[in-house]
Amino acid sequence: MTDGSAANQASGGGASYAAAGVDIDAGERAVELFLPHAKRATRPEVLGGLGGFAGLFSLKGDYREPVLAASSDGVGTKLAVAQAMGIHHTVGRDLVAMVVDDLVVCGAEPLFLQDYIAVGKVIPEMVADIVKGIADGCVDAGCALLGGETAEHPGVMEDGHYDISATGVGVVEADDILGPDRVRPGDVVIAMGSSGLHSNGYSLARNVLLELGHLDLEGHVEEFGRTLGEELLEPTRIYAKDCLALAAEADVRTFAHITGGGLADNLGRVLPVGLEAVLERNSWTPAPIFSMIAQRGRVERLEMERTFNMGVGMVAIVAPEDTDRAQAVLTARHVDNWVLGSITRGTDGDAGRAELVGDHARF
Repeated sequence: MTDGSAANQASGGGASYAAAGVDIDAGERAVELFLPHAKRATRPEVLGGLGGFAGLFSLKGDYREPVLAASSDGVGTKLAVAQAMGIHHTVGRDLVAMVVDDLVVCGAEPLFLQDYIAVGKVIPEMVADIVKGIADGCVDAGCALLGGETAEHPGVMEDGHYDISATGVGVVEADDILGPDRVRPGDVVIAMGSSGLHSNGYSLARNVLLELGHLDLEGHVEEFGRTLGEELLEPTRIYAKDCLALAAEADVRTFAHITGGGLADNLGRVLPVGLEAVLERNSWTPAPIFSMIAQRGRVERLEMERTFNMGVGMVAIVAPEDTDRAQAVLTARHVDNWVLGSITRGTDGDAGRAELVGDHARF
């Protein structure tokens, strides 16, 4: 019995890896295409080049007591939109953002990242586009793309489908680690605006807009000034360099990366026992994409705020006397920012928590 293709048979006519669905030649072609992109994302501490069995990184610098920080993440079902649109370079930036913006919460400088790309079938140009986006994101974050893996999974994933994940490593001096222990009553909460949905809540967004609403990804939406697909694929903002610059110029207690769980849950993770963050909804207006989802899906406010960032991608908690300085630093770096609220005393013994109060002026 044959499959009708000599190229898919071993020289002796028996089974082959290609016949089983894994194309080594396509994988090698993908490497050729993405290698120039990967080489752009480097740092002086990188030893050797890409292609070895392990990436080498020399921890140079005048560190007194360096502590390594590590974070792993993916992009989630935003990938389904990218695959439907046939646009693959933006999700690579999302991947980097999800990892490095977690690292910087504790004050760590992202050093390097390694990616993992699982595909149903290696399409070299598609893989190269993904890696291009990852490399672009690493350049923006100031970290090196130290290596990665592309794995072909025939029979497990459909052709044209893929999933991506990455692990990043950063470094911070032991006495410069940011966290809940630094937060004090009276501290000010500063919001940094998001670029849109970022990479969270896409299962709900897709359900409301595409499955229930039957909207066309290619359809122009006046409120966005572009197509729905373009709005949904807007890359996650990478705040790493902005946060490091802010921490160098102002007394930052800690940061909070606003991802799944929304403002309240993520900010609560960086508050100590007995303290509470009171956040004012009237301090900002969420972007039109959030109101579209809420209105078309009749999604309750609490559900929206638990699922999406609602326009706030990163939060800094700063000493009250440094509020103006902190905002000036962010403004100079072209980061939309505003005072979101403040830290107050809660109930002794209770876990730190955040509460949103009031209403958005327009939503």
